[in-house]
Amino acid sequence: MHRPRYSLFSTLSKLLFGTVNKELLIFLFFLALSGIFWLMMTLNETYEKELCVPVRLTDVPRNVVVTGDLPDTVRITVRDKGFTLVTYEYGHVLRPLSFKFSAYADEDKGKGVVPLTDVQRQLQAQLYGSSKLLSVKPGEYDFYFTYGASKQVPVVFKGKVTASKSYYLAHTDFLPAEVTVYANKDQLDKVNYVEIEPFNMRNLQDTIHTTVRLRKIRGLKMVPGTVRLSVYPDVLTEETIDVPITAINMPEGFVLRTFPSKVTVRFTIGASLFRTIRPDMFKVVVDYNELSQNPSDKCTLQLIGVPHSVSKARLDFQRVDYLLEQQVE
Repeated sequence: MHRPRYSLFSTLSKLLFGTVNKELLIFLFFLALSGIFWLMMTLNETYEKELCVPVRLTDVPRNVVVTGDLPDTVRITVRDKGFTLVTYEYGHVLRPLSFKFSAYADEDKGKGVVPLTDVQRQLQAQLYGSSKLLSVKPGEYDFYFTYGASKQVPVVFKGKVTASKSYYLAHTDFLPAEVTVYANKDQLDKVNYVEIEPFNMRNLQDTIHTTVRLRKIRGLKMVPGTVRLSVYPDVLTEETIDVPITAINMPEGFVLRTFPSKVTVRFTIGASLFRTIRPDMFKVVVDYNELSQNPSDKCTLQLIGVPHSVSKARLDFQRVDYLLEQQVE
């Protein structure tokens, strides 16, 4: 029963230690050995390496709202032997830099500044004696905070959205329409609204709903940091409405009557908005001053008022017959 196993071991031994395979194993051994020597020589050279070290603001009081945090990472360039640089990168030698809130916070300004020398001191304390610290980025380390000062401000659109041909942008909505902003009092007094990050879209035909970020302002914390943007395009349609003609600048005791008494106004509007339009939203007039300066058997109509939601408003005709009557008391 053990013969098959012996036979298997015998076959494997022949395969592994045959003349050809022995030469292959020897070749692979020396290849690996030369690779190790090459790696050791390479790592023994001096290099420069950029490393990232986390940054933390610690012991922040519970009643403090940090509105602008320290940079979350400091990027340093170190010069040393390859062995040491590999240790920094993969050996978890560099620990996060910690800066105590109370040591740097200026309560009057609502701001704290960590000197670059303090950053360098903590870094240098973690480096080996053979390492040289060449650069530290960024160069400034500050944070902003407030003891709860806040207010509600509206969200406004920033960007450019164009509709396809025969469409127009009916309106845009934000949900929520207002957000809470936290900042120190001086900065809070200057903030009246917040903008979204630029949003651009072309040839829009269908309603869209998307989440957008609010544009960050240093020293200002916005809650929430994102809002729901809805953009509503609408189909443009040409419509008409009959509007009464009125006279302006009439002398006392006179009445001007036109024939007809109404005129058709043609205009372009979104299909969904047409039902909101009424004749009294338009104003078509005859100006007596213009009529008295240029006497004629017909008077000229002027369209001087239209709703803001309509465009390309025009009259079906510009001149009508009229009758000037003097009222008798």
